[in-house]
Amino acid sequence: MIPDLDAPQLLGLIVAALLLQALAVAVLAIRGHGRSTAESSGTASEPPGAPRSSLAWSGTQAWRVRERRFEDAAGTQCSFVLEPVDGTPPPPFRPGQFLTFVLDLADPLAPGGRRQVTRCYSLSDGPGLPHYRVTIKRVGKPADHPEWSAGLVSNHFHDHVQVGDLMQVRAPSGHFHLDEDPSVPAVLIAGGIGITPMISMLEELIRHQPSRPVHLFYGVRSGHEHAFKAHLRTRQTNHPTLRLHVVYSRPAESDQLGIDHHLVGHVDLALLQKTLPHGRHRFFICGPGTMMSTLVPALKAWGVPDEDVLFEAFGPASVQRPAAPVDAAAAGVKIRFQRSGRVLAWDGQDASLLDFAERHALLIDAGCRSGGCGTCATRLIEGRVSYPHAPDHDIPAGHCLPCVARPLTDLVLEA
Repeated sequence: MIPDLDAPQLLGLIVAALLLQALAVAVLAIRGHGRSTAESSGTASEPPGAPRSSLAWSGTQAWRVRERRFEDAAGTQCSFVLEPVDGTPPPPFRPGQFLTFVLDLADPLAPGGRRQVTRCYSLSDGPGLPHYRVTIKRVGKPADHPEWSAGLVSNHFHDHVQVGDLMQVRAPSGHFHLDEDPSVPAVLIAGGIGITPMISMLEELIRHQPSRPVHLFYGVRSGHEHAFKAHLRTRQTNHPTLRLHVVYSRPAESDQLGIDHHLVGHVDLALLQKTLPHGRHRFFICGPGTMMSTLVPALKAWGVPDEDVLFEAFGPASVQRPAAPVDAAAAGVKIRFQRSGRVLAWDGQDASLLDFAERHALLIDAGCRSGGCGTCATRLIEGRVSYPHAPDHDIPAGHCLPCVARPLTDLVLEA
């Protein structure tokens, strides 16, 4: 799930994330299932030569909204069911992947003007159905920052997108998805709207890996915001291999322990250690920055192998990402951010140019953070970059994708 943030909110989260990073003493290697370890390089006029992951279609396609419905009592999490305009079956996808929406919206910062906005939302149903589904949480003004604006795109979906509307959608993509090894028990961990990719994974597990043990930990504030409540209860009742652990952090008086939820508190390492049986597990995690920045390093410190922890880190640097091995030729290269007027030395401590920019409080718009949506595409004026895995998204000529790119030479970026 990718949150809907405007520039002031994003910059504020960058500062908060940097403080959280200072507390993280362990780092975790991100393992994207199926990633290539071969580098592909690009220059200001040359896209990467390595093959990209196969996408179901290129560019955008028109998809019709067939249905919309709320998934929580609060009415803040709304599902949008989409079907192909031409009536053909939707292409397959991997559970955990997302759709990218391209919208033409009124620009709140320029009265009378419009701008194109891109947002990524996780698919929230299993593959193989006659539709796609995404579930979007309305993002209001933060209580601690009332001067910030509400989420532009999430509010547009909630307030204006209706049954019958056509949406411009890019093909499913993303490197965070369920594996195909039924021999290792799966542990799905969700915080808030991070439940959406877990629903997709759960459906796939039930349909195609029914004997695989599954633990689903779902942390949410209260029953008012508990999404997919009836659906999860039914799945737990009908599938003996599923163990559901619902944790409310602030239960309401009407929430019944043992019925609506199982625990009060947060999903943390202590809970996992107390609950999970002894042995190997594969962890899939999606949640807010506070959960990610503490739980992912904690699993590493507990001794869980890197290859058994997969996560979708949304928001700016919500998990301290480890850098790839420092290339001696690249260490010390200069990165010039032309629009910002800053020149910084690349020290090899970041996994990507986007992480590097955010660590230095430079704002680059980003969506998926995995090379799948193209939101971060930035003009590469001079220099060459490499990609630890081939991006899913087509790279515009003369541009790079900072969310997955690393420098090979001195760079000049239009940022």
